[in-house]
Amino acid sequence: MIETNNGRFVWFELMTSDPKAAIPFYTEVIGWKSQPYADDAASGYTMWLGSQGPLGGVMELPEPARKMGAPPHWTSNVEVTDVDATVAKVRELGGNVFMGPTDLPKIGRFAVIADPQGAAINIFKPATDMSSHDNSKQGEFIWCELLTTDHEAGFRFYNTIFGWEKITEHDMGPMGKYLIYGRKGKPLGGMMTKSKEMPMPSSWIYYVQVADLEGAVARATKMGARLLHGPMDVPGGSRIAQLADPQGAVFALHSGVVGMPAS
Repeated sequence: MIETNNGRFVWFELMTSDPKAAIPFYTEVIGWKSQPYADDAASGYTMWLGSQGPLGGVMELPEPARKMGAPPHWTSNVEVTDVDATVAKVRELGGNVFMGPTDLPKIGRFAVIADPQGAAINIFKPATDMSSHDNSKQGEFIWCELLTTDHEAGFRFYNTIFGWEKITEHDMGPMGKYLIYGRKGKPLGGMMTKSKEMPMPSSWIYYVQVADLEGAVARATKMGARLLHGPMDVPGGSRIAQLADPQGAVFALHSGVVGMPAS
C-alpha cells in the first residue's frame, strides 16, 4: 500500500515566527481547530484539525532555517516509498538536501529538499499508513502550485522523484503555460514559470478550500493579513485569493470545484 501512495501530499506545515498568534488567525479565517501533539506536548508542535481529522501542524521557524534566511512559510510533506533513495535521486538530478534523512520516532522518516530551481518541499515516509482526506471539503488543502523559473524542468524533476504525471497544459497567453500535474489521473495542482514581474524565489503555494471565499478574505484582512492577489475567477468555475498572514507566510484560498488556480 505504501508503494501506491508514492507522490501523495499527506501533511502541511506552517513554520512561523509566532505560533501563538498564527493559531487563532487560521482558526478564525478557515475554521481549523488546534491540538498540541500528544506524544510530546513540550515540543511546541501543534496540529491543525479539520473536519476529517489532523491535516497538518504549526511550529516556530527552526533556528537553522532562520540563519539560512527563511521567512515564515507554509510547506508540505509528500509521501515516498524510500526517503534515502529519493534523497539520492534528488542529488543526482541537481537538487539540494537541506535536512535529513531523519527519523521521527513513531511518526516516520523525512528529509527537506529543494528542486534544481530552488523550491523547497519535504519528503516523508510515514511509520503507519495515513488515510487520505476528501480535499473538496471545507478546510482541506485542495491545490498545490509551483511558481518557478522553469516549470518544464520542475515537472521533469518531480515526475522522476514522485511519479507525478502531466494531466494537461493550458496556454495563459502573456502569462505563459500552466501545467496541471497529478497522480492516477487526479489533478494535484499546477506549475508555471514566473514572469519578470514576480521577483520572489521559486516556491510552492498551497490553496485551502473554503465555502465562502469573500468572507474568509474579509476575516483574514481584518486580522492583519495582506491580500496579494484576487479574489478572482479562474477557469473551471472556481474562485481564488492569495494572501500573506500577519507573520508573512503566503497561503491561498479556493472556493468551488477543483479548477485551475493560476497566479
